[in-house]
Amino acid sequence: MKSMFEKTVSLQLRLFVAVLLSIVLILGDKFTQGGENIRTSLNTLVSPLIYVANLPYEIFSFSAKSLHTREQLLTENEALKKKQVLQSEQIQQYEFLAKENQKLRALMGSSSKHSNRKIIAQVLSVHSNPYSHQVVINRGTTDGLSESQAVIDDMGLVGQLTKVGSTTSRVLLITDTTHATPVRILRNDVRTVVEGIGKINVLKLSHVPHSLDVRIGDVLVTSGLGGTFPEGYPVAVITEITRDEGQPFAQVFAEPIAQLDRIRLLVVLWLNQQELIVDD
Repeated sequence: MKSMFEKTVSLQLRLFVAVLLSIVLILGDKFTQGGENIRTSLNTLVSPLIYVANLPYEIFSFSAKSLHTREQLLTENEALKKKQVLQSEQIQQYEFLAKENQKLRALMGSSSKHSNRKIIAQVLSVHSNPYSHQVVINRGTTDGLSESQAVIDDMGLVGQLTKVGSTTSRVLLITDTTHATPVRILRNDVRTVVEGIGKINVLKLSHVPHSLDVRIGDVLVTSGLGGTFPEGYPVAVITEITRDEGQPFAQVFAEPIAQLDRIRLLVVLWLNQQELIVDD
C-alpha cells in the first residue's frame, strides 16, 4: 500500500512540475525574445519532416493532374479527328464544284448535288474474305440510317450501308465483288462504272471500249446516277490500262482513294430525293 501511495504522489508531483514549466514557458515566450528564437529553430528543424510528410500527397496530386491532362488530351484528340472527318467531306467536293462552276452547267438536270445531312460512325469490326469486304459500324435505325446510304472516310468513297440494325449496320465496301459504283472521269466527264474484284486496293472499270478517253492518273468521282451516291465524291485513281484489240473491251484498273484497309471513323451521308440525277 505504501508503494502505491508513493507512486500516486510522484505522478501528482510530475503533473505540478509540468504545469509550472508550461506557465513559465508561456510567460517567457510572451515577455522575452528567447522564445521566438527557440520557436524559429524548432520550425527550421521540423520543416524537412513537413516536406517529407507532404511528399505522398504531392506525388498523388501530380499523378492525378497528369492522368486528367492525358484523358483531356485524348478526348480533345478524338474530337479533332471527328471534326477533321466532317470537314474532309466538304473538301472532297471542292474540286468538283470548281469544275462545275467553270463549265456553267445548266441548272436543270445537271446542277451539282449536295448531301446536307451526315453523321459520324465508328468501325466496330471488319469482315473481309476473298468473296466479301464489309465492316460493321456503331450506327443504326435509331440514328435514322437506312440501307443503301453512301459512306465515306476522310479521303473518298468507302461503300454503302447494308443490313441496317437498330444500333449497328454493315457497310459494303466498294471493293466487294458484288459492289458497283457509277462514276465519271473528272478530267472529261466520261461516265462509266467501277466494280470490286475482291482485292482491297483494286477496282476494275467494267466494259470499257478501246476508244474511251481514259488515262493513267485520271481521277474517278461519283456520277450521282442510280440515286445512291451523291455526285462529286472521289472514288479511285486509274492505275493500269491494257488495250488488246483481240479482246472486246480494254482492261482498266484503279486504286481506291479511301484507305479501306485502315478505316476507323466514317461519315454516313443522306441523299435527298429531289437531288437524284435523271439520265437523259
